[in-house]
Amino acid sequence: MTSELLSGPDLGGGYLHQLSIDREEEGTIFTFHAQDGGSDAGGPPKGPLDVFGFVHPRSPCMFGGPRCWHRRFFLPPSEASRVRQAYNRNRFVLATMLDQSYDRVPAKIETALDEVVRRISEPLPAEKVDWYVGGSTAARLLGADVRPNDIDLGTTRAGADRIAALLSEYLIEPIAPTEWTKAGRVLGARAFVGTFREGARVEWSVPLGPDPSLPFAEWSGNIEGVRLTSASFHGHRIRVTRPEYALVRAAEKGRMDAAARIAEVVRPLEPDRELLTVLLARSGLSPPDQANLRRLVLGPH
Repeated sequence: MTSELLSGPDLGGGYLHQLSIDREEEGTIFTFHAQDGGSDAGGPPKGPLDVFGFVHPRSPCMFGGPRCWHRRFFLPPSEASRVRQAYNRNRFVLATMLDQSYDRVPAKIETALDEVVRRISEPLPAEKVDWYVGGSTAARLLGADVRPNDIDLGTTRAGADRIAALLSEYLIEPIAPTEWTKAGRVLGARAFVGTFREGARVEWSVPLGPDPSLPFAEWSGNIEGVRLTSASFHGHRIRVTRPEYALVRAAEKGRMDAAARIAEVVRPLEPDRELLTVLLARSGLSPPDQANLRRLVLGPH
């Protein structure tokens, strides 16, 4: 394997950044590196980067040392300019993303979503993208009193590439085969839609390899298998996932106050009992916690 530094050291958000490319027999890998930059980078940084999908490598990094954070993308060398563009935007907006994650600065969800909806909804019919909004932002659009930190989009394999093209100047990670925490190997991308100081993260991905999707999986890439409804947003009617998804996820994270607020939206929609049963069964919540969540949505009977 041969490694080459393409950019850096660069500064951003209290971190020292480098961009490298590794050439292996199987192909090439671009890597975003980030390490604590200390006072020279305006640090110390406000928090770790695992909230943005970064991980520590198993062995010390030749560029960033033993505690360097990594994001890796499996792309050919011809993609270098696009990778570099995403790398630079990532470090430029990192301070803002850290403020939103660790200083409770509100993400500009509505402003960013307005731009996303406008771009994805306005192409010519032949270029239409099959997509929907999921996660806590979907629950918010349905009226839940929650404050999302980012916008999660669901789409198809073709849609993943198309959304990346439509949001190209906002990308903080290139559309690429990569590893996402918990999701495993995916084709995915991330963007920060807005200015350097105000905006919101947007994420989307589809699994790679054999179809691993479970019934009603929210991010399987098979839109027909997701339980969807619709919501009105700035004059558009957009598809969103059922709020049961966000309800169970909030409970898994121990955020029962948020779960209670989402339940207030589930009840008037007529709870999807089949979906709730499936999501609870694979949630990892204890039987008493599952029962409590059911009562929260369905009442005592």
